[in-house]
Amino acid sequence: MNMMDQKARLAGSNKMELLLFSLGSRETFAINVFKVREVCETMDITRTPNTPRGVEGIISLRGSIIPVIDLATCLNLPCDAVRGKLIINEFSGHTQAFLVADVDRIVRVDWDQVHAPRGAAAGVAGLITAITELPGGKLVSILDVEQILANVIGEQFVPRLNALNLARPLPTLVVDDSGIARRKIGEVLEKLGVPFETASNGRDAWNKLVALAAHAQQENCALSDRIGLILTDAEMPEMDGYVLTRNIKGDKRFEGIPVLMHSSLSSLANQKLGQQVGVDAYLPKFDPEDLAHMVSALLRRSA
Repeated sequence: MNMMDQKARLAGSNKMELLLFSLGSRETFAINVFKVREVCETMDITRTPNTPRGVEGIISLRGSIIPVIDLATCLNLPCDAVRGKLIINEFSGHTQAFLVADVDRIVRVDWDQVHAPRGAAAGVAGLITAITELPGGKLVSILDVEQILANVIGEQFVPRLNALNLARPLPTLVVDDSGIARRKIGEVLEKLGVPFETASNGRDAWNKLVALAAHAQQENCALSDRIGLILTDAEMPEMDGYVLTRNIKGDKRFEGIPVLMHSSLSSLANQKLGQQVGVDAYLPKFDPEDLAHMVSALLRRSA
């Protein structure tokens, strides 16, 4: 718990720790340490019939049956290197093992040094969520693990939901760096009849909010009459959700606008940090009905 508290405080300082690894090619990839449970040597993988592309099989680890996902296959990277390591990870309510060639080390970076991919980097199967540069010039691609999981096991089905019985539901600002997350959240909001706008990271969201606040001041009205809810991820390039929330809650212009943190990081430490920076609610990703219920409650409260 002490270690988790330390990592939660790290996230709140707009920093993150990345586990670096390789897939047998020249590129270096990374995953947020918060999502990693452990790293181990490759063990016997039991092949199973009719598995989706990218799933090598299953392993038994301390009494748990865990699917093994070959990341090189998922990213369409041709490489013949031996996959010697397993990264056991947990997020969005799932546990799986990523099969990789080798694991390098853990590095600490500032979120404002992490940027959205552009050009060729953005085209690696659409599974790179961000790029950062280490001292010495090495570029690191941070994987969109939510999209990888959706590609392998399928996207979460959004059931039929009852629209909110509000005369004029105010727009929700959805802040998430994962394209799949923005799309699925958007499906929920559409079925609720809630208009929404999106931002791809905390910095983008903050710039939009500041511009909206300035416009509201010019028209001599409260921004809470224009925005009903801010729904934000926790880990994002440029500015994480904790810092974004702290900025919002520390600025009187945004008074009365609830903030819902919706993250694949579901530990108690992360939820505790969310509470410390002032979120009105913290919800682990991704249960459409739970999300709909929480959005409905917060919008009714602020209506």
